[in-house]
Amino acid sequence: MRPIVIVGGSVAGIRCAQSLRGRGYTGEIVVIEREEFSPYDKPPLTKAMLAEGSPAAPPPLLSPQDLAELEIDLRLGTTAVAQELGTSTVTLDTGEVLEYSNLVIATGLIPRTLPSAQDLQGVFTVRGAADSLALKRELETSKRALVIGGGFIGAEFAAAARLRGIAVTIVEMQDQPLAHLLGSTVGARFAEFHRRRGTVVLTDSLVTGFLGEGRVSAVELADGRTLDADTVVIGIGAVPAVDWLKSSGLPLSDGVSCDHDLRVVGTNNVYAAGDIARWPHGLYSEHLRIEHWTNANEHGDLVAAAILDQDRPQAQVPYVWSDQYERRVQIVGRPKTGRLATLIGEDDPEQWAAIYADDAGVVVGAVAMSNPRLIMKCRRAISQRATLETVL
Repeated sequence: MRPIVIVGGSVAGIRCAQSLRGRGYTGEIVVIEREEFSPYDKPPLTKAMLAEGSPAAPPPLLSPQDLAELEIDLRLGTTAVAQELGTSTVTLDTGEVLEYSNLVIATGLIPRTLPSAQDLQGVFTVRGAADSLALKRELETSKRALVIGGGFIGAEFAAAARLRGIAVTIVEMQDQPLAHLLGSTVGARFAEFHRRRGTVVLTDSLVTGFLGEGRVSAVELADGRTLDADTVVIGIGAVPAVDWLKSSGLPLSDGVSCDHDLRVVGTNNVYAAGDIARWPHGLYSEHLRIEHWTNANEHGDLVAAAILDQDRPQAQVPYVWSDQYERRVQIVGRPKTGRLATLIGEDDPEQWAAIYADDAGVVVGAVAMSNPRLIMKCRRAISQRATLETVL
């Protein structure tokens, strides 16, 4: 019998393997992972892994015993380079051609970069553990760091660098960080949060180039200014890792197009999971691609249930968090689909919440700093399509 092949050994792929076993599947499972590290948790890459005294290895998703009990064929340091629908095969960079009964695509994202960034030492994007470990070594001697992009990746790195006493500048092209997701009013609160801790936050600013001989020494802005930096982190988003699928004939449009079971459209035995999957979310009337750890975790079980034709888990309200300094930021739902309806704790820059509602007053999203109780109430309201009054 052909094995189930999972391409991608991060959260979505490993949770899928776990769920297959938990649901009773006893056949062969092959997991292909491009990194050399045993499956690990990715959120700490720009958080705990950059802290002084942190371990020299990423936090594992599974203990060695748990991994052994899964009885999977884990191929580390191996990359899938092509997929063939007609023969149900995946070709690896080793030249091996793997046949599969079902294929799960969980290859995640590739960080966006900027022209000439790869030509200079000291310029980083963060995709995997090797990037994070190299950046941690960099911070041991860095004096002045610059972050391009004020989203969670950039903000988390900025916090880690400031905690080491490094001077940090965030350069954000929008009028406020996260304005495209949360609006300018809430984005301004994040900017002020970092400014209070000594970070310089420049908005409406665009990086157009890098300066340095062999190593970065400064960046150029569109308005002609130059900003000194010996370490630069680019955090301007990411794109689905689908280049290896371009000759496959699979429907690729900002990810891999799937049905409600995460089965790739036009196939009967190919699935996608995690950041790469675009599918009709059970709580919304449109196809979504969600780049959240919790989403990847949930996808693993949904794909396993679909492969084994068992009861499917219910769709969950989107949820993401970010740890910055001693605070936790949490977002539920889809704030950008509504309007800012109320701001709680407006006078407290360290503990507050913003709730978003549609034109009928139904809660569609929320963001909070250090207010987990309210976030849980909002998450419940979103799932029940309840109005703002139910959470106030």
